Amino acid sequence: MPASPDTQGGSRPSLFQRPLTWCVSFFASFALIAFLRITDAINGTTGFILMALSMSLLVPMVRAASAEQRRQGFISPAITRYNKRFMAASAGYVLGLGLAITINDRIDLGTGETVLIALLPIIPVFGMIWTMARYIVEEEDEFLRHRATMASLTGLALVLGLGTFWGFLETFGVVPHIWAWWVFPVWAMGMGLSQGWMALSDRRGDNA
Repeated sequence: MPASPDTQGGSRPSLFQRPLTWCVSFFASFALIAFLRITDAINGTTGFILMALSMSLLVPMVRAASAEQRRQGFISPAITRYNKRFMAASAGYVLGLGLAITINDRIDLGTGETVLIALLPIIPVFGMIWTMARYIVEEEDEFLRHRATMASLTGLALVLGLGTFWGFLETFGVVPHIWAWWVFPVWAMGMGLSQGWMALSDRRGDNA
């Protein structure tokens, strides 16, 4: 049976307590960084550093989403475990990316060593993907599992659609080439936007 929303009411969450606020901030920061990088306003190193700082927005976003889910009754032990694992993997990503950039900038590395250094931020990304897959396996509530699956598919659709569209524009010489590391952030943003949209739809349904 799906979890029932909390109908007891309560104080309206402030702007900074709403997951949509942090989701929009996360999306806007990445869009700004991408624009600055594409226009060569910043170099690759600066872009990576800014991206790592933007990833820190995932922490308040996850916390706000957890609080919102708790208010609505859409919470479960599997979600709690997922949030903790995702935040830990996000912290590992920021740390790994910072170390990789620092080492690459200060030490002259060979090809093999560079590949190993590149694994520092990649391993936490695999941790995030594993966390999402593990949540779907562990979630016993069919309604919540359906929401998570739909959010993941929305993120995937955004990556496939945007990536293919940009690829054609790049082939025709309309836009410049961009690095492939944007794939995972776009998937995460699509997933977050989908979750926010579903939460908004739930609130509208409750108020109808």
